[in-house]
Amino acid sequence: MSTEQQTSGPPQERSGVYVNTVRWMENLSETQYAYLLLSPALLLLAVIALWPLLSTFRISLFADSVGAASVGGFVGLENYVAILTGERSALLPSPFLPDSLTVDALFNSALAVTLVFTLISVSFETIIGFVQALVLDQEFSGRRWVRVAIILPWAIPIVVQGMIFYLMFQPNVGFLVGTSQNPALLNQLGLLTTTPLANAQDATMIVIVADIWKTTAFMALLILAGMQSIDRSLFDVAKVAGASPWQRFKYITLPIILPTVLVAMLFRTIQAMRIYGLIETVAGCTTVPSLSCLVVTTWSNRMLGSSATIAFVTAAIIGIVVSVYIVGYARGNL
Repeated sequence: MSTEQQTSGPPQERSGVYVNTVRWMENLSETQYAYLLLSPALLLLAVIALWPLLSTFRISLFADSVGAASVGGFVGLENYVAILTGERSALLPSPFLPDSLTVDALFNSALAVTLVFTLISVSFETIIGFVQALVLDQEFSGRRWVRVAIILPWAIPIVVQGMIFYLMFQPNVGFLVGTSQNPALLNQLGLLTTTPLANAQDATMIVIVADIWKTTAFMALLILAGMQSIDRSLFDVAKVAGASPWQRFKYITLPIILPTVLVAMLFRTIQAMRIYGLIETVAGCTTVPSLSCLVVTTWSNRMLGSSATIAFVTAAIIGIVVSVYIVGYARGNL
């Protein structure tokens, strides 16, 4: 029999790991195949994100070793119990939880100040940014310069912004604050004391105003991007059908850009929960405590176990907030 005759005939079925892998991939659904392609990136992200978090949790299980750049003995969850119950408040630069529901106690608590700052700043930034996006979405003369004016605060570095607001509300320097002998308008109206940067309530409100002034542009740009993606023919059809401007906004604009607004709010909520630089440059963490301020201050004081505990609890709170956004949006409640 010739060589041709020997090699002819039905092809032999290939076998081995390679063939089995190919067959397994061919049987995957589109969703499963997409996750397979994303798995290297997800694995890398998990290593980068989870390793520091797990390392922080490990440090939080050890006692503080004040005065040394190391941790003490293993104490398990004792740090969490001490911080969440207020047992360690006297040793911390500021209490983690308020010891009462009075105004002074709330503005002296790192958690309460962070939540108040996040709620007020994100709410106002979303509302004002939405209005700015609606204005910028219209065709009018000078729109380019209006965009520049809106974006300009976002481009200013936090240190420069903090110094601006620090000088604005500094007695004998800023024009918004007077003295006890010569009070300014805000002092006369009772909105500010004559030393607002040394008062926890006034300083917190000033930091909130500074954050709104700077970060509203971020919200406006994200919402504007969502508006720009809307098919303009939808508005033309609605006009022909006799829909009013409010009806066009309610039934076309709002449903389409709602996911964009929620994503923008999610990003801003995460950033607001980690506020530190603006507080430090405007009033200082001593006057306006926040969770990030508490982490940085305790770490600088070599309270490594307490610092890691507060950092991990902060990450857990942010994770809960993110989960509420995601689950609420998936169920249609947000």
